[in-house]
Amino acid sequence: MAVRTDLPADERERIDAALAQLGRGARAWPHLTPGQRARLLERLHDTVSAAAEDWADTASLSKGLEPGHPLRGEEWLSGPYAALVALDAYRTSLAALAAGRSPLDGVRIDEAPGGRVRAHTFPTSAVDGLLLSGYTGEVWFAPGVTAAHARRTAGLGQLHPTAPAEIGLVLGAGNITSIPVLDVLYELLAHNRVAILKVNPTQDALVPVFERALAPLIETGLLRIVTGGGDVGAYLTRHPDVSHVHITGSAATFDHIVWGTGGVATRRRREGRPALTTPITAELGGVSPIIVVPGAWTAADLAFHAEHVATMRLQNSGHNCIAGQVVIVSADWPQRAAFLDALRAAYDRTPQRPVWYPKSDERMDAAATAYPDARWSAGHSRAIVELGPDDDATPLETTEYFAPVLGVVALPGNGQEFLDAAVAHANERLTGTLGANVLVDPVTQDALGDGFERAIADLRYGAIAVNTWTAFAFLTPTLTWGAFPGATIDDVGSGIGVVHNAFLLDGVERSVARGPFRPFPRSLRHPRSFRPSRRSVLPKPPWFVTSRTGAAVSEGFTRFRMDGDWARLSVTLAKAFGA
Repeated sequence: MAVRTDLPADERERIDAALAQLGRGARAWPHLTPGQRARLLERLHDTVSAAAEDWADTASLSKGLEPGHPLRGEEWLSGPYAALVALDAYRTSLAALAAGRSPLDGVRIDEAPGGRVRAHTFPTSAVDGLLLSGYTGEVWFAPGVTAAHARRTAGLGQLHPTAPAEIGLVLGAGNITSIPVLDVLYELLAHNRVAILKVNPTQDALVPVFERALAPLIETGLLRIVTGGGDVGAYLTRHPDVSHVHITGSAATFDHIVWGTGGVATRRRREGRPALTTPITAELGGVSPIIVVPGAWTAADLAFHAEHVATMRLQNSGHNCIAGQVVIVSADWPQRAAFLDALRAAYDRTPQRPVWYPKSDERMDAAATAYPDARWSAGHSRAIVELGPDDDATPLETTEYFAPVLGVVALPGNGQEFLDAAVAHANERLTGTLGANVLVDPVTQDALGDGFERAIADLRYGAIAVNTWTAFAFLTPTLTWGAFPGATIDDVGSGIGVVHNAFLLDGVERSVARGPFRPFPRSLRHPRSFRPSRRSVLPKPPWFVTSRTGAAVSEGFTRFRMDGDWARLSVTLAKAFGA
């Protein structure tokens, strides 16, 4: 069947040839056993490791981070590091399945609020516990899913390795360089779909790196990488050989693909006739809250979490689908003014960097127009919008700025009253359901008791981070990544489906990541920090935008995942304590 398109003939021929090659790969995939697939991932680990330095360097330069810039470590962690830990985690699951075991064998499963069960999927090794000391992660299943069902269905497509394979289209993200790679892996392992990856133009410079890093998939006909603009994407989404589409991007792009534009799209929506009939999943971002639960914080706590919040907004210059955008604080918190003072200071002293993502200037101009009293800093390249009780929060709470614009909203109350109000505000007022962050000191969390966990359950978000950032959930392959369930193509919100999910779990609802409220050594000085879940020997995390040694430590963590060299890791850990 011909595809209607304005794409030049030579471009159509190039793409058609790539799809034909993938067809042969799809026919070969069912003949690989789980053990052979695990060995394929071992080869990928080697090729990703070999390309890692070029990967991080090319990504840094493409974002305007020259050699020596203190934030280049971001590109190590969000690029090759994320790919390497995912490959290791998927390989572990495949090895379990090859041995006739569930990937969840040995993983603790217990009850979560609301008739749910949850699997404690991080840390899974002593190395995880060392490098990310004090951090934990859980996958919560939808109400009604039992522990037995979770164990039995873990494996998804790899429970049926001989099932016929299909071709999936991955429309790659333009902001984080590991996303296209991770989406390709999930298509293959969760769904038995070989992939044609259409790279976002912002990442064209990385295509030669991806071709080397993913050579084992390309050589076996399981992956093809193509470049081009929207016309190439449009041709692929309508191609009869493509059985599924996955996109990481914006809701506007999703709607363009599914419904079209203008009056035609309006009519199609009204009639329930999408332009795209191929199944589609998506991760689309949103406006992420940062709920600051009032408590008695020390001056060091205020400074640390001010830097934490600055990181949630300014990492990658704010071009993240889960960048924190709205800080929700208590108007009755005696330390609110001190916290906001610390936040402004942290925001100001974060190293300057380009605001590089296309059309960021338009979104920042829109913020400046909506909020003329916003506080701008760093050469007018970042803003904090502190809203008063009579200010209109609608633009801030419904526009994903995808740029360095951070808002502050105050709600009345303390304790459970404030927490419940903040949860309701996030659920009802903020656009999207991808990720939510909660900061709470140990004394206050203990005082809230079961009410705190109930509030976490009430948050309708696909990833929730307690005393860490939801980016931790993104980087942890044994957690899931995606919007809260319930979206449809008619109202897509933050997306449909999940990715990452290295245990290949079915019936998931959300992931919850937890971190230490205080870093080392302060985590060992406070009596309430002595629970195992609150201790940490990790000082300021290397992903903090204020970390003095973040670039070196992020590279060192990645190199350890590459080669397992403990001697070199000891040097990296020593540098971490200089953060």
